[in-house]
Amino acid sequence: MSSQSTNCVTNGVPKVNNGPSPGAPSTTTTTNGHVYVNSSSNHHHDSHRTSDVGILAIEMYFPSVYVDQTELEKYDGVSEGKYTIGLGQTRMGFCSDREDIQSLCLTVTHRLFEKTGISPRDVGFLMVGTETLVDKSKSVKSVLMQLFEESGNGDVEGVDTTNACYGGTAALFAAVNWIESSSWDGRYALVVAGDIAIYASGSARPTGGAGAVAMLVGPNAPLAFVRGARATHMAHTYDFYKPNMDSEYPVVEGKQSIICYTQAVDQCYQLFSSKYENVLRKEAVTINGQVKSVTNGSGVGSGLNGDVKKLIDSQFGGKMRLNDFDGLLFHSPYCKLVQKSVARLSLNEFLCDDDPDYDNYHKGCEKYRTINLEETYFDRDLEKQFISQSSKLFKQKTQSSLLLATQVGNMYTASLYSCLVSYFLSKPLEEIAGKRILLFSYGSGMAASMFCLQISPDSTANSPLDKLYKGISEVPILLKQRTKITPQEFVETLKLREETHHLCPYTPKGPIDNLFPGTYYLDKIDNLFRREYKRVPVVSPSINTNNEKCDVHSTNTIKNNLTSTITTQSSPLPPPPTQQATASLS
Repeated sequence: MSSQSTNCVTNGVPKVNNGPSPGAPSTTTTTNGHVYVNSSSNHHHDSHRTSDVGILAIEMYFPSVYVDQTELEKYDGVSEGKYTIGLGQTRMGFCSDREDIQSLCLTVTHRLFEKTGISPRDVGFLMVGTETLVDKSKSVKSVLMQLFEESGNGDVEGVDTTNACYGGTAALFAAVNWIESSSWDGRYALVVAGDIAIYASGSARPTGGAGAVAMLVGPNAPLAFVRGARATHMAHTYDFYKPNMDSEYPVVEGKQSIICYTQAVDQCYQLFSSKYENVLRKEAVTINGQVKSVTNGSGVGSGLNGDVKKLIDSQFGGKMRLNDFDGLLFHSPYCKLVQKSVARLSLNEFLCDDDPDYDNYHKGCEKYRTINLEETYFDRDLEKQFISQSSKLFKQKTQSSLLLATQVGNMYTASLYSCLVSYFLSKPLEEIAGKRILLFSYGSGMAASMFCLQISPDSTANSPLDKLYKGISEVPILLKQRTKITPQEFVETLKLREETHHLCPYTPKGPIDNLFPGTYYLDKIDNLFRREYKRVPVVSPSINTNNEKCDVHSTNTIKNNLTSTITTQSSPLPPPPTQQATASLS
């Protein structure tokens, strides 16, 4: 058999079994329906590692109902703009007692399988990141394994990971590490992250939200991790935590939480910038001792000449520049904090830069040159200065990534990845092809990481990047399809969740007819706390990839027409969409 990598396409998602280096033998074997590629390559060595490991496909889910933040301001009797301007939030998604973390993850995972055509038997690793627990022992991942039963695949590594909003990133890192390790058997990894963010009545409640994301991970990805460009900061804090298992509400130390988030931004930036500069040097391509270009592994080069140090110093001023990245994406508890975080990165860049006024970028900031970062967390003058100074940076590289954050709210573990989806939807694909984006993930308690993703330069029709984009292109449509709920109904819904949390036996009271097609919902909890779920039938939206107006189904046409049931014990895989009752397109 050829020693080249084996490539195949399954309904729009490329499956790549990375073969050995040229000349090394490889064989393909089939065992119990799984396809494995056996390679003699040493994956722990850079030259033989799988290449461009990252995200192949993304699926996003958010609730079908929302409350308007302007109306909520009036209902709560707060000043106009407190939520919409002060927090930067427009709408907030929320769940009735019909949805829990397990239903959210079932929904988003099943949708990803349907859209990509990937068989569950081709997944060898699945990890769930969440802080919304319904059981102190049984993992959400084990519930998702019901989606694998019909395929006969129980050989799937991974469980749940929990640390506030950081669990999704921890799961993603673990998936990438599995693909790059000697344990990888040639199959995909799947990462699921989701949460229901709700707060007790008070100032924190408008920062809630809900959502879930599923990401298919593998080699030769259109959204690849930049190897070596990853920095982490962890510490012991009590800024946000959930010690009471009888309640969904967290204990929040608001001021401390802001300090911790800001500290994490500072620490991660400083660690990351040092590592990233080393990455840039490693990427310098030399021919006969002369640097010819800087390549990012995807064929993108600078075309500059000179030795490595001269190249890096001339192109990057000896330091990493925020302008090196096309996007700056953040975990978003609320959008205003993200804007302040961009300003914070700009402050760090200013303090670390030997030439802080390059291109007059930091003009007027010199008086802050000798400040101590720990003394600036609540310095309003400094904050205003750098928010103003970085406003262009925010508008160009961050603002467009906040579509879902402002329209749905905080999704905790899925928050950062909702920003990734929003970023992709904000520009023509050819404009972001070949670019790099910087991401910051944070979870209270605390755990934080900064990392870099490389976008494939190939945006042609049916390229892996094009397919990833098409997979999320219905998100703006679904945002418009949501049902607005009054503030009074919102408060009553959360009150019902509060009163019925961990009750058994229990039959949920929330409506079903306003759920999106393909949504799993909680049907009942029996007297042993076992949860049983059903699924709203699937109707595929009509998606026009030419960015023209798209018409989709009316969610109101589906009323109790349910064909599949799933429980937290065992149940057959729900039938495919073609076997389910469907509603006509409107």
